[in-house]
Amino acid sequence: MTDSGYVMEDKERGLFKVARTAFVSQDVLAWEQQRIFERCWLYLGHDSELAKPGDFVTRAVAGRNLIFNRDRNGAVNAFYNTCTHRGAFVCREAKGNARNFACFYHGWVYSDEGKLIDQPGKEAYCANFNDSGSSNLARLERLENYRGFYFINFDRTAISLEDYLGNARTFIDLVVDQAEAGMEIIGGTQQYAIDANWKLLTENSVDGYHAMSTHATYMDYLANSGALARVRMKSGAHALDNGHAVIEYSSPWGRPIAQWVPTWGEEAKQDVEDIKARLIARTGAEKAERMGSLNRNLLIFPNLVINDVMAITVRTFYPLSPDRMTVNAWAMGPREESAAMRERRLFNFLEFLGPGGFATPDDVEALEMCQRGYQNLRGVAWNDISKGMTRDKPGTNDELQMRAFWQQWNMLMTAAAAE
Repeated sequence: MTDSGYVMEDKERGLFKVARTAFVSQDVLAWEQQRIFERCWLYLGHDSELAKPGDFVTRAVAGRNLIFNRDRNGAVNAFYNTCTHRGAFVCREAKGNARNFACFYHGWVYSDEGKLIDQPGKEAYCANFNDSGSSNLARLERLENYRGFYFINFDRTAISLEDYLGNARTFIDLVVDQAEAGMEIIGGTQQYAIDANWKLLTENSVDGYHAMSTHATYMDYLANSGALARVRMKSGAHALDNGHAVIEYSSPWGRPIAQWVPTWGEEAKQDVEDIKARLIARTGAEKAERMGSLNRNLLIFPNLVINDVMAITVRTFYPLSPDRMTVNAWAMGPREESAAMRERRLFNFLEFLGPGGFATPDDVEALEMCQRGYQNLRGVAWNDISKGMTRDKPGTNDELQMRAFWQQWNMLMTAAAAE
C-alpha cells in the first residue's frame, strides 16, 4: 500500500483513493504549476493553423501569453508575446498574417522571425545595443512537433517530445493516418470556462462509466434512431507511458471515417464505402477497420485530449483557480474530405461535442456539482477510483485510465517535493 497524502493505492485489496483536498487547495495548484505545467510537454497548436508564411495565432498556455507563427522562411516558431522593452503585448490579435509585430506602446518592431528590426529614436541607444540578440523576441525554451501537433516545454532539460509521448504515438497515428492529404483544424476555437478543478475534466475525458447516466438524453436519441440496436458495443482501456491513457470502443453513431448510419441517408453510403476502400488500400484491412470502426478518447498528460469519436475534437484546459478552468477546443478533419462529409462531421461535432451539444453541458454540470460537493470534504475526504482494479483487462467503464493519470500526477508532485 502506498499513501502520499493525496493518492492512496492498495493493490492487494484493489483500492485506489484520491484526497479531495487535491481539488480545492491553492497550495496544490501552486505546486502543480511548478511540478507539472513547468516540466511537462504542453500542446500549443496544429501545423494546419499556420498554412502560409506569416500566419500566426496568439494563445495562452499555462498562464503564458504566446505567439505561434510560421515565418517568411516557412519555419514554425513560438515566442513569448511580450515586448523586450517594457513588456506590452507585441501582438494583440487572436490570429492573422503578418511579416512584423509592432508594440503599440513605444513602437518597437520585430520581424516574424522574432528579430528586433526597428526602434523609434534608436539613435539614442548605444551602437551595439542588440548585438547579443537579447532584445529580440524571447523564444520558448522548447518547441517540438509530432505529426503536425506542436508542443512546448518550459524546461530546457526535458526529454524529447517523442520520448514523452511514448506509446501514445500509436493512437495519434490512428487519428492522423485517417487523412490522405493530412489533418487540419476546422474553423476557429471554442472557448468556455467551467467552475471546477481542471483535473475533473481530465478524468471525465477518458471516463466511459458516466456515459449511460450522464448522457441519458443522447442515448435515448440514439435508441430512437435505431442505432443502439444495430451495434454490439465492445471496449478496452489502456494505461500508456508517462501518465497518458486511452479508451477504445465501438459505437452506434456515424463516423465520417468510416461508419455509415441510416440517419445520414442512402446518398452518404457510397461516400463512406469509398473512404473505407481507400483506407484499406493505404493502410491494410486490419488498421483500416480499427480506424474506421473504433472510437478513441486519448489523454496526453496532463491536459490534452484528442477525442476521435463521431467527430474529432482537440481540447486543452488550464486552471484559473482551484475551482475554475478555461477550456479551448477545436474540430479536426481530413483536408481532402468532400463538402458533404465535412458537413456531416461538423454536425456530429456540434451535436455532441460542442459547448451547446448533447454531451458538454451534461459534463459541465456534473463537474461543477462535484466541485460543490467538495465543500463537504470534512465529512467525506476521499474520491474512489477503484473500479476494475482487480480485473486483468479493464474496460472503458472501469477506471484504469484515471488511475494512470493520478499515478503520474502523484509521482511528479512527490518526486519534486523530495528534491
